[in-house]
Amino acid sequence: MKDAQIVEHGLHRGHTLKEARLQSAGLSISLLNFGAVTRDLRLLEENRSLILGFQDPADYLRNPGYLGVIAGRVAGRIKNARFTLGGQRFQLDPNEGDTLLHGGANGLCHVFWDLEVLSENTARLRYHSPEGEGGFPGAAEITLTVMLEAQAVVYDLTAEVTAPTPFSLAQHNYYNLMGGAQSIREHRLQVDATSYLGLDDANVPDGRLLALDGCHHDFRLGRSFAELDPQTKGSDVAVVFDECRDPEQPVASLIAPDGLQMRVISDQPCAQIYTASALPEQPGALPGQRIGSDMGVCIEPQGYANAVNLPQFPSMIATPERPYRQRLRLEFGRI
Repeated sequence: MKDAQIVEHGLHRGHTLKEARLQSAGLSISLLNFGAVTRDLRLLEENRSLILGFQDPADYLRNPGYLGVIAGRVAGRIKNARFTLGGQRFQLDPNEGDTLLHGGANGLCHVFWDLEVLSENTARLRYHSPEGEGGFPGAAEITLTVMLEAQAVVYDLTAEVTAPTPFSLAQHNYYNLMGGAQSIREHRLQVDATSYLGLDDANVPDGRLLALDGCHHDFRLGRSFAELDPQTKGSDVAVVFDECRDPEQPVASLIAPDGLQMRVISDQPCAQIYTASALPEQPGALPGQRIGSDMGVCIEPQGYANAVNLPQFPSMIATPERPYRQRLRLEFGRI
């Protein structure tokens, strides 16, 4: 494992902050044991970073934009931070007014995971979420396996639970395929979507599926963000994938102005597309980068947010008999 290593970055909150560095023929990746963060993903041939990140790993302990984290137990928002399951009401710990966002203040992006390197191109992170953590029923054993191939990275997420409980994780990288020095306005995004989730006044899905025609979230034709959204309104929207699609084929493609492409292959029913319109300016970015509004785009495959309160949406309930699983594959190349 000459090209893989674990580096320690001191003691924080009673835990050692650790970083795994992996490499394949074409890519390198850095993973932290805090929040299961992807700190850097880099194209080796050009030494080009493909995601936004902080230079100091300790900065991820204060990460209001959720850069690189695994969000959960439930990614996105849950209305009024509560739900009913099996006739019992569960009150969660709200962290955005009355709403639960990305699992709450004690979600998976705010805890230390166990980290081990399995080979020069593979690492595994594990976290035991005890029963009642964040208000959720059941305990969960969560595993993230990250594997590099020559020009691809795979995130394999699983959760085994002791009782029925909502589960919907999301990988929260901010992609900027030009290295992060300039905005993503000239990137082009194409998504095989059929509709998007309507929101209430608290930005929580309300059960409606809305048409993409004529709105600035219509990513179907692969236009640039500048062309699709000339007024820079920004997007923070869950787009719904075609139910009849082949899950082995790309569901989205992001293309940089110089032709570098990222293809997204996912088994999830939708994805949150966020163009970082509200991402605050933050110091300490990786060399040559700027962290702030419009500097990256999140493409977060996941289940339907707030589905636990909306029976018309696909279920997000994991059980001991039906563990949670998600597989995300990102492929890089030139068009």
